[in-house]
Amino acid sequence: MMSASGEKSSPVIDTGSSKGIQSVDSPVQTTNEAPSTTARPPIDYSSRGAFMRSIVARWKSIWTKRFVLSLIAGQVLSLCITCTSVTTQELVNRKWILSTTQGFFLYFSLFIIYTPFTIYRYGFSGWGKMVLRDGWKYFLLAFCDVEGNYLVVLAFQYTDLLSCMLLDAWAIPVCLVLSYVYMRTKYHWTQLLGVSISIIGLGLLVASDNLSGAKSWTAVNRAKGDGLMIAGATLYGITNASEEFFVRKRPLYEVVGQLGFWGFIINGVQAAILERKKMLEVPWDGAIIGLLMAFTLAMILLYTVAPLLYRLASSAFFNLSLQSSDFYGLLFGLFLYKYKPYWLYFISFVIIVFGLVIYFWHSTPEEQGILDPKPPTYVEARAAGQDEEKSPTAPREDEKA
Repeated sequence: MMSASGEKSSPVIDTGSSKGIQSVDSPVQTTNEAPSTTARPPIDYSSRGAFMRSIVARWKSIWTKRFVLSLIAGQVLSLCITCTSVTTQELVNRKWILSTTQGFFLYFSLFIIYTPFTIYRYGFSGWGKMVLRDGWKYFLLAFCDVEGNYLVVLAFQYTDLLSCMLLDAWAIPVCLVLSYVYMRTKYHWTQLLGVSISIIGLGLLVASDNLSGAKSWTAVNRAKGDGLMIAGATLYGITNASEEFFVRKRPLYEVVGQLGFWGFIINGVQAAILERKKMLEVPWDGAIIGLLMAFTLAMILLYTVAPLLYRLASSAFFNLSLQSSDFYGLLFGLFLYKYKPYWLYFISFVIIVFGLVIYFWHSTPEEQGILDPKPPTYVEARAAGQDEEKSPTAPREDEKA
């Protein structure tokens, strides 16, 4: 719905009505008709003073608790990506190169953490029904995730850092398109501007790497490597948008548990086929085990917080947040690899974060999709606190008799 000024109308955040946007973990009730007022204060063009006051009011309206949490969560995830990159580089330096096997520990950990809790909530019979009815969806999700990780790691062996960093951003438009297909998300032009600003910041990061020469290498087969990177980034975008769609409708423990369950199977089979012989050749000393543990812990945190960010903001915002990971990589490199900071690094980080703010200059996080997570209707889920002890004041069944 368009307002008289030509801007898209936004839902009103109403804490006292059942029609308002509720908290991130609460079901959202919607109506067929969009409210006629916008959530953001309108921009007043009547005079210079009014214009400046309206800009300040709009700026202040962005900094809600939900947006601040989204911004912090995005940078935590970006830091997790940096940790996985550093640990992977250290593994490579120690001649431990098993890209598929490396991810096996992640999916196995997700499986043993989240699947037992899903079985506890749904019952084994209910969990079995969920796997039989909806397991194919999660299988496709896990397949895209496993193969996306594999193709991106493989691409680094053929092309250079410049291509890897730029082409990896292809996941952003894939997320935007699929979010529209899945959830009919309508994007305001300021959101596309925010995306552009963040990508400009990424470009400056890439330029910094290229000018400093700190993390550059020669491309062995650029065409093959670029193709692998585009394919991997496409699968990343599909995975992120699809997982957002799932976690907005189903409990997080079900979605992540199923991702771990199917990913554990797919990754295990692939590792057994492709890397069985190499497993016997690579070193398995204490340093390797420690690096694998650090990598897995960072990935567990990433796969746990990412769905929460999908609910708080969107999968597109998640991908935009990850563009700052190279800046955190510089901070690690200062201590581990004696990198020399280039002045563009700091400017590019500020530009990326500014793009994240502009992304929600007009639209609100609540508008990115309907949030109504609940167990499937064919499962009788155990209610929270169902097995807690009854209150001492509450009459027992035998007392009633």
